[in-house]
Parts: sequence; C-alpha cells; structure tokens
Amino acid sequence: MDLTPEAQNLAVIVAAVIVLWFTEALPLAVTALLGAAACVVFGVAPAKEVFRPFADPLIFLFIGSFLLAEAIRLHRLDRRLAYAVLAVPWVGEKPSRILAAVAVVSILTSAFISNTVTAAMMLAIVTGILAAVEEASPGRRPAPAFATGLFLCIAFAASIGGLATPIGTPTNLIGLGFLRKELGVHVSFPGWCGLCLPVVVILGTILVAVLSRLFPAGVDRLEGVGAFVRDERRRLGPWTTSQRSTAAAFGITIALWVVPGFVLVAAGPDHPAAAWLRDRLPEGVAAILGAILLFILPGDRGPDGRRSRAVAWRDAKIDWDVVLLYGGGLALGELCFSTGLAAAAGRAITGWIPDGPWATTALVATATVVAVVTSEFTSNVASATMVVPIVIALAQATEANAPAAAVAATLAASLGFMMPVSSPCNAIVYGSGRIPLRAMMASGAILDVIGAVVIAAVVLAAAGWLV
Repeated sequence: MDLTPEAQNLAVIVAAVIVLWFTEALPLAVTALLGAAACVVFGVAPAKEVFRPFADPLIFLFIGSFLLAEAIRLHRLDRRLAYAVLAVPWVGEKPSRILAAVAVVSILTSAFISNTVTAAMMLAIVTGILAAVEEASPGRRPAPAFATGLFLCIAFAASIGGLATPIGTPTNLIGLGFLRKELGVHVSFPGWCGLCLPVVVILGTILVAVLSRLFPAGVDRLEGVGAFVRDERRRLGPWTTSQRSTAAAFGITIALWVVPGFVLVAAGPDHPAAAWLRDRLPEGVAAILGAILLFILPGDRGPDGRRSRAVAWRDAKIDWDVVLLYGGGLALGELCFSTGLAAAAGRAITGWIPDGPWATTALVATATVVAVVTSEFTSNVASATMVVPIVIALAQATEANAPAAAVAATLAASLGFMMPVSSPCNAIVYGSGRIPLRAMMASGAILDVIGAVVIAAVVLAAAGWLV
C-alpha cells in the first residue's frame, strides 16, 4: 500500500487519536484538538486547511440548537411536555402505559434537545413518580424490577429519540457532514426525519415490549401516580412570557428547517424558490436565526418590574466539548480523504466485501455491526467519526451504495445500550443505584441486536433514495 509522507503521518496521528478516544486518557474534545494541531505540526496539511472544518456550517447548527435547547430547559418547557403526556387519561396508573409514556416523552424530547439533558430531566421526574408510588400500601407497591425497567427506559429511549432529527444527537450531524463533504449528498431536515422516523417508531415500540417483559411491575395499578402528576402540573403554573417566547422561537426554527424541504418536494429542485431557500436558508442559518430570537423576544418581569428578554446572554450555554469534538473529528475525516489515506484503507480491505449486487447489503450490515460494537466502548460521536469515513472509503472501492452505508453507520453509532460507559444517558441512569449491571447488559444486548437489524433493514429499503 503506497502512501504519501502526509498520509503516513496522518495514519499515525489517527491511530493515536483513536487510542486516546478509547482510553479517554484525555477529554475527547482535547484529543480532537490535539489531533488537528498534530496534523499541522507534522506537515499533513496547512493550518488553514486543517482548521477549516471548525467553521463548517454544521458547527453553527450545533450552536443554534444548543442555545434553543438550553432555553427550553431553563424555562421548563421540557417538564411541561413530560407531565402533559403523563396526564393523558389513557396512561392512567397502569404500569405498562406509564412505561410507554416515559418512552414517548423521552423520545420526543431527545429528538430536539440533548439526549443527556433529556435523561437527566426524566430521571428526576421518574424518581418523583416512584417515590409517590412507593408510599402506597405494601400490597400495591410495584416490584423492584419495575423501577429498573423505568430507568432503563429513560436511557434507551433518549438514545433512540436522538435518531429522529438531524439535531437529535451530534452523531447525526457527523454523518451528514461526511455525506455532504465527501459524497456531495445533501439530506434535508424533513428528508432525514422521513428516513429515521420508522426506525425510531419501531425501536421505541420494541423497547417498551422488551422492558415490560423483562421488568414486570407485579401489580395492575400504581396508586399515587395520578395525584403526583396533577400536583407537579399545578406547581408549574400558567404559561409565562418567557415560555411563550421560547416556544415561539423554537416553532419558527422548526418551520425554517422543514419549509425548504417541503418546497423542494412540491416545486422540484430547479424551481427558483427551492434554489433560493436551499442556498440562503441552510439548517445552520435557520438555527442561528431562531436562537437570536431568544435574545429579542420578551421575557418575564424581574423583581424591579422591568421586563427582560426570553434569554440573557449569561444564561446562554453551549456544549463546546461537542462542538470541538465535531470540528476535530471532521478535520481528521476530511484529511483522510484529501491525503488518500481513506482510499488506500478501502482498497486494502475490499476483499471483505463481495462485489456485485450484494455489495451494498454486505457493507450496510458490516457498517451497522461495527458501529454498534464500537459505540459500546467509546462515545457515539467518536464511534461515528472513526467508522463513517472508513465505510465511505470501502464503498468507493467497491460497487456499494456509499450514502446508504454511511447513514447505517451513523445511526448504529447511536446505539450502544449495554454498558454504563456506552453513553452519558446510560451513565446517568446507572448512577441512580437502582440498575444492576447485569440487567443493563442483558436488555442492552437484546436492543443492540434488534436495533442493528432494524437500522440495516430500513436503510437498505431506502438505499435507492440515498444516492
């Protein structure tokens, strides 16, 4: 395998970065920055080329989304959604329906805000529900296993919900970035949702069925849940001005994300309106405009009677760890292609993938399994950053559908249900002390296998569209 000196140096740097990501000897974002800096120091590429991905438009989609998510959390709109779903009469006090409601809330919330934030918020809510239930008479209390099932439902549903939208998890944006940069394939916001919603619905349904079976409540009714939910909704009080402004900013942002895709479908790619929206209103710009509205729209009145804005700059929080990790990972991925390292790696292992009509099926299945296994031992973002470029290179060296394989690897990198270290969501609920490690590993292994099969099947079904 003939490699240029730049590619050889990059191979060493990438190997070192992967080791550091797996071992977490340094913070993941620091490792990403170190890898980018090393590429400049060892002559892989000039600094301007190496650091260009840190200003990628998707970076600003991250930033805008983080600001909107923080406003939703700050003004407790996420809790309004959670208690509204739990208060639906159909849910009542039946254990299986409460489990399903927790899954629905976790999935809906994590589709738009951080999976980790969703898990933390739902952990507090479910802990309160269980406290209310456990005050019931001894004969009406649920089995301890039911609490395990509820907490596992939070973590697993939050990870599943992140698949639903491009902003649901940084992993999605990693995959979208590689699709656009290396393959010239642009997947719109509604296009991604249309592809991934079937995966989310199927996995969410299977999640509830599996956890209900493995962790039964042992009682027909959980006394105290209805009263607890009513009390919590009463504490939230009427909608405030800040909540209305945040909801308006979020609603406008969602509209800006989905309208270009609908116009594209309705009018066609050559229509002037579709071209204008595609060029002038990409997802990153829409996110920034929506976030800016938070600093313009009115908020609540302070103790002095003066009205503030919906969000003050001191309250604006951005997860810079994820932003820097994404920028560094995308930089290394782009350099793998520009130096020829990815192509060389693809040619070296093409023997693993059969030629002909089965190439796409084999590569999608392989990419899915590798991404799932990798995500069990390192972060989802690091898993996607490592696996997606290799998969694209493999596809380019064979007759496989590269976009389909890249999407499969992207989605599968968000699984990793077995271990507390597999995702922050798992770590958060495991920290409750009410989840035996064996229970997480057993249920997580089942969902890993089912998730891999579902993702591969859905992506293969949509492979003709992903070109």
